[in-house]
Amino acid sequence: MAPEIGGHDEVDAPEDNPYGPYLTLDRQHWAALAAARPNNLDEATLERLRGIGDPTDADEVREVYLSLTDLLSLYIERTGELFSASHRFLGLSGRRTPFVIGVAGSVAVGKSTTSRLLKELLSRLPSRPRVDLLTTDGFLYPNERLERMGLADRKGFPESYDRRRLVQFVMDVKSGAPRVTAPVYSHLVYDIVPGEEIVVSQPDVLIVEGLNVLQPARRRADGTTGLAVCDFFDFSVYVDAAHADIRNWYVNRFLRLRETAFQDPESYFVRYGRLSAAEATEVAIDIWDRINGPNLELNIRPTRGRATAILRKGADHQVSWVRIRKV
Repeated sequence: MAPEIGGHDEVDAPEDNPYGPYLTLDRQHWAALAAARPNNLDEATLERLRGIGDPTDADEVREVYLSLTDLLSLYIERTGELFSASHRFLGLSGRRTPFVIGVAGSVAVGKSTTSRLLKELLSRLPSRPRVDLLTTDGFLYPNERLERMGLADRKGFPESYDRRRLVQFVMDVKSGAPRVTAPVYSHLVYDIVPGEEIVVSQPDVLIVEGLNVLQPARRRADGTTGLAVCDFFDFSVYVDAAHADIRNWYVNRFLRLRETAFQDPESYFVRYGRLSAAEATEVAIDIWDRINGPNLELNIRPTRGRATAILRKGADHQVSWVRIRKV
């Protein structure tokens, strides 16, 4: 019997339950789906798109992301056809609304690299769609409010986000609003930047990246539920890996940041730049074990089974198999 989706870590790709919702393809099979497609991303572009410590290379793009882009292209095309057909049936006219893609996964798993790669590759499709990328960091409550709410040490947990505002943003974009704005978050100062905003103006495709974007709607006190941001997704991707591997990647990334971004005097984390490697490792492990690890297991990983596609990485940070929803 195949392990339950959303349960404990799986070491290898499990055999599929023929009546289950997913089809699992190993990397060789998945890569063959786009074997004839050239990878036209040069090394300079890849370097720009990669996150800190992320080893994604040309082979990974060719063997994983080209096939995923082709599948997304098919979804985008068919969704557009359904939009046109339903509008004809209803006697309506109007511009097609954006195709929305959600990308979820843990801190340090590589979801930002995945999102940036998809944006780049989708924008290079023959139809040249206009693709925007939004991270949900801008919808975190400001630090001052998190302090008042007692959530300063739970940044990244679902309750640390202004979920109502995030849902409204994606709903407005999906509805075709001509101009929608979102707050700006700075990783340098670790807070929302007052007075700054991101403007989204009717893209063909919107990618929404965040830890908790596959969370279902919360149940209200009266037993009813509202809308969740994932209700507006046309396709979603969950970037997955074993907990121990993600923990190691987080610690390694923290050590890299200690030598780079944390050296900036304006950085919120400048104090960590003065630590020794051993001290920084201890701090990173403590942060993971108190905050990021529990958030992964309590809130993020349980949403994995809601994704359209799951990219499973091995200890080498390379995608080893892909699971695609059948139903």
